[in-house]
Amino acid sequence: MAASRRLRLGIIGAGEVFQVCHGPCLMLMPHLFQVESICDLSPSTVEQCAAKFNIPHQTTTPQEVIDHPNVEAVFVLTSDESHAPLVIAALNAGKSVFVEKPVSLSIASVQSIIEAEQNAPSGARVFVGYMRRYAPSFLQAFKREIASIPKILYARVRDFSGPNAQFVGQSGTFPVKNSDYPVTATEERDLRLESLFREAFPGQEITDEKRKFCRFLGSLGSHDISLMREALGSPEKVLGVSANDPFYSAILKMRNKDGSTYSTTYESGIDGVPVFDAHIAVYGASKRVTIKYDSPYVKGLPIHVEVEEPNEHGEIQKRTIMSSYEDAYTAELQEMYKSFVDGRDIKTSVQDARKDLEIYDLMYQAWLANESC
Repeated sequence: MAASRRLRLGIIGAGEVFQVCHGPCLMLMPHLFQVESICDLSPSTVEQCAAKFNIPHQTTTPQEVIDHPNVEAVFVLTSDESHAPLVIAALNAGKSVFVEKPVSLSIASVQSIIEAEQNAPSGARVFVGYMRRYAPSFLQAFKREIASIPKILYARVRDFSGPNAQFVGQSGTFPVKNSDYPVTATEERDLRLESLFREAFPGQEITDEKRKFCRFLGSLGSHDISLMREALGSPEKVLGVSANDPFYSAILKMRNKDGSTYSTTYESGIDGVPVFDAHIAVYGASKRVTIKYDSPYVKGLPIHVEVEEPNEHGEIQKRTIMSSYEDAYTAELQEMYKSFVDGRDIKTSVQDARKDLEIYDLMYQAWLANESC
């Protein structure tokens, strides 16, 4: 393989998503990436990860990663409430940022990142980690097949994820999870979360139901709503919402290019059945197209596209398409490299991610309107 300029990275957040997903991918692409520094609030976690992934600098202070002279781009892989301040700090230092979804939990918080990016020195930019949108089967087979449907009649967006711990335990990555955090960490986290909840539900009482709904959309919802937007566009209206933690659903009004409307069902939840059922299904008059995602915590599981349609004899035929065995995280990180090193446009920008929050806000409004009836 031809030599490439290695992008030098700093990691903030050495938890499960780094150890299971990003860390192994980065380690397998040394021609593109060199991890120079890693940070976690848990001293034992950061020490173990630095040794496992051969990272020369370790710290429990995020700003040390941002200020490290060898770090060109910063990965923010922390919990949701700390994304905005860390991304903004990195941008202010002139460092481009990869931030895991959700970029944040409130529109106001996301807007603060957009403004920081607009004023960032050295042209620093933000890439949001919606890895499902970089899967080859989504970009190639799925989008190609749904483009051949003249008029969509109905669509379904589903994400029943099952117990992540079981998938992680069988992933072969052997992550560590320690609890030696500073005594003030939980209190600081809760204060930041409450601030985001107040921004997401302005002027309202913040109930446990609202907290759970907001966090849920930030976790599973940010995958699915973003994927739906790229494949089908944004909804015109949220017709109804059901929030029964840990399952949530909504009916969305969508519009075809010819002006006709159709409904999309969003349904998502977490249970204890170890089956990962995440898919988008699109129905036309004589064609059904479904993309099926498996757990991202097990590297290399194929992402299939299934097409059902009658043939010239009126018989039902079913085709299964897989564009590539390359996993979505690997594809995503290669695209990030091209964005930060070669200047390619960023599809999953913060401006793009803001649209998810706008849809969440419509869902909150529909839910609260129904609850008040």
